[in-house]
Amino acid sequence: MVEETEPKQRLHLVFGGELKTLDGVDFRDLSGLDIVGIFPDYASAQMAWRAKAQQTVDNAMMRYFIVHMHRLLEPEAQ
Repeated sequence: MVEETEPKQRLHLVFGGELKTLDGVDFRDLSGLDIVGIFPDYASAQMAWRAKAQQTVDNAMMRYFIVHMHRLLEPEAQ
């Protein structure tokens, strides 16, 4: 009997906002953060990140990030 196992979830959060300075990661307005979403794998998170980054390419202060939520949820599993 073959046992099927689902791949382990590796959740990723994509979010962004306008930074205070180009050399930091402090946001100008925390209430204005753009939460793009939570994705089941890095590849889909990267696609969403790339799309949002392209939409805001004219604003040098706007940055989007990918957070590896699975590393925060299970730090010992790294």
